[in-house]
Amino acid sequence: MFALVADIEKYPQFLPLCDGLTVRSRKERDGKTLLVADMTVGYKAIRETFTTQVLLNPAELTIDVKYIEGPFKYLDNRWHFTPAAEGCVVDFFIDYEFKSRILGAVMGSMFDRAFRMFAEAFETRADKIYA
Repeated sequence: MFALVADIEKYPQFLPLCDGLTVRSRKERDGKTLLVADMTVGYKAIRETFTTQVLLNPAELTIDVKYIEGPFKYLDNRWHFTPAAEGCVVDFFIDYEFKSRILGAVMGSMFDRAFRMFAEAFETRADKIYA
């Protein structure tokens, strides 16, 4: 599962509302990979792009995402993978707030639904790849 989530360039292929993802930079050091990426999400006529720094740490089975730029006041996102008898337990945490109250009112409930849809999309992708 770590590899599936870490392969962010493939997100537009299976994540709902993900219209595009561009990796600006990639640095590898001490077995870790640090990416800076732009992700564009869209719903109907609304499109927003935001930039994050993504630290992939396969030794610890963690992915930490730090917000750099975009429509949010802040965005905090972490993944932790724990091997289990039947695959893997995935702990996912996300917290965010939009800079604009108007954008938050328009996009907030859609983003909440989108993150639930994202979780389902990852599960479906994992079933397809690992089954």
